[in-house]
Amino acid sequence: MQTYLVGGAVRDRLLGREIRERDYVVVGATPEMMLTQGFRRVGRDFPVFLHPETHEEYALARSQRPQEQLPDQRMFDACVTLEEDLARRDLTINAIAEDGEGRLIDPFGGVEDLRSRLLRHVSESFSEDPVRILRLSRFMARYAELGFEIAAETKVLLEEMVEAGRLDRLVPERVWQELKGALGEESPERFFLTLREVGALQRVFPEIDALWGIPQPTHWHPEVDCGVHTMMALGVACSLSDSLEVRFATLTHDLGKATTPERILPSHHGHEGRGAHLAEQLCDRLRAPVRFRELACRCAVYHGYLHRLYDLRPKTVLKLLEGLDAFRRPELLPQFSMVCQADYQGRDGFLQRPYPQARDLQRIYQAAREVASERVKATVPGRLLGEAIRRERIGRIESAMVRIKRVTEKENG
Repeated sequence: MQTYLVGGAVRDRLLGREIRERDYVVVGATPEMMLTQGFRRVGRDFPVFLHPETHEEYALARSQRPQEQLPDQRMFDACVTLEEDLARRDLTINAIAEDGEGRLIDPFGGVEDLRSRLLRHVSESFSEDPVRILRLSRFMARYAELGFEIAAETKVLLEEMVEAGRLDRLVPERVWQELKGALGEESPERFFLTLREVGALQRVFPEIDALWGIPQPTHWHPEVDCGVHTMMALGVACSLSDSLEVRFATLTHDLGKATTPERILPSHHGHEGRGAHLAEQLCDRLRAPVRFRELACRCAVYHGYLHRLYDLRPKTVLKLLEGLDAFRRPELLPQFSMVCQADYQGRDGFLQRPYPQARDLQRIYQAAREVASERVKATVPGRLLGEAIRRERIGRIESAMVRIKRVTEKENG
């Protein structure tokens, strides 16, 4: 019975990065032996155990199962070797093991691929699991700043998997988990660019893929292409917030532009409503949590309002705040503002431009929320209460906007 540190912990230590978690593989053991030593079994499909003290995961070595074998045939035999276990892993950089004395076992050249910054598949069995295309793309998002590339032969394999329709076997829950994980990486835009490079984006996220090739007015979008802009905006969103909801809403804020009638291009009149519908469609298909859906749809509909904040009437600003449900859920307001800022600054030459609208919307909201409904109740009949509160809020919004205009004029000399 021998124990080895494997996978991400070895990979990230060799890259000089923080180790997120430690996983171990146990060679020469049976489930009964593990239970006897106090380990607790947690794996339902595969024998995975938690250490009685550290609670780290220990998995029995298992081999790649030939298609004709039953799930428990040979896979968990105590005679399965470490190399057989490593051979079933996805990438060479994940197929490195380390023994208790710090010696590396690297039968597939993962250490050299780390030095060369290459993502290379271990064997042709990579193609049996379509989720691996998404996971590899996540690695590109995670290690983008280190200069990783996909090995030429692996890129060919990915393209063959896409062409063969392997992605059609993906279940929504797995796609959502990988998407959520990608949004949490350092450069999530590389996830989508990698998928697009091998032809997978159109199969998995057609609403996003459709944005490429759609033009926009050069005055506001020097980068022109909607797909390019969306990736730039996502990059800005990552610099503004760690919130996955903010990043997802930024990703989906302009989906409606892909459905703009060709006759009105590069204008995109009405794309907001169409975009909200497509965001709903995407969330339905992936079974995304409600909090992602709500922010994405609201940002799709209202992001243009904040860009034009200083030209809006007070009544329209109140419509914006009510549409964001800001008076009941004030936490949505800063999230919405960050999405709008990412949209504005995610354009060629716009990154360093200020976006005071985010700050000023918060000031306007604070003024509007100070309306004392109890005081209004005392002077207005119940059936007129709602309209009376709205009138007072509009008045406070107007006063706040006048003050903001004066301060801005003073600052600008």
